[in-house]
Amino acid sequence: MSTDVIEVRGLRNQFGTQVVHEDLDLDVRRGEILGVVGGSGTGKSVLLRTIVGLNRPAAGSVRVFAEDLLTLDPAQRSRVERRFGVLFQQGALFSSLTVCENVALPLVEHAGLTPPEAARLAALKLALAGLPPHAAEKYPSDLSGGMIKRAALARALALDPDILFLDEPTAGLDPIGAAAFDQLILTLRDALGLTVFLVTHDLDTLYTITDRVAVLSRKRVLVNDSLDAVAATDDDWIHDYFHGPRGRAAHDATSRAAGPFGKPEHE
Repeated sequence: MSTDVIEVRGLRNQFGTQVVHEDLDLDVRRGEILGVVGGSGTGKSVLLRTIVGLNRPAAGSVRVFAEDLLTLDPAQRSRVERRFGVLFQQGALFSSLTVCENVALPLVEHAGLTPPEAARLAALKLALAGLPPHAAEKYPSDLSGGMIKRAALARALALDPDILFLDEPTAGLDPIGAAAFDQLILTLRDALGLTVFLVTHDLDTLYTITDRVAVLSRKRVLVNDSLDAVAATDDDWIHDYFHGPRGRAAHDATSRAAGPFGKPEHE
């Protein structure tokens, strides 16, 4: 049985005359945290949105759980997409709803729960995301950046997804908050058996929690491998990214945090 839960083949994304992806292939394995990186304009978020069904590609196939999403009828597609949890860059919370109401909304709309049932389950999801009980009745405008990320994560976890899609989840967070969020994702992956598709530019995140890294370049996936193998790839952008000052600092920090046998603590 294949260990790949996502299989993208021959993907072409085009907006007018601008071709973002051409003949792009990508595999995501069950239970892994895959980091997706690339320079500005390489279409990292476009790729995520295409896989989750928010953007229809010009060509190619997207198979998730061995089903081609582009050929399914709406009811079948909705059944598969309910197994996705998505955290967008800015959280994308509804400003007119409380945090609890934001998390409860998919439980009412898609799981058919009553509002009181959904509120009780939402409280559990908020706790799972590391938010204190008093945050439930706050509005997004009352939250810090880190709390917004956690509230959005709780909403992404509302329907007990199998795959978690994260778009720049640590962007805008201070180093301590970003490190705490990274550890939360790692804990949730291990506890819930999630597969995580992670778009990020955060080198600390890549070195701390990812199992493999896919690099987008020249409109396709240039390499998809372990971080060490990716960093050793002969490519100018990869060299500048992974071997520049920030890359060296992230690598050194991970090395210092490694155990006596050379493995990071989470392994």
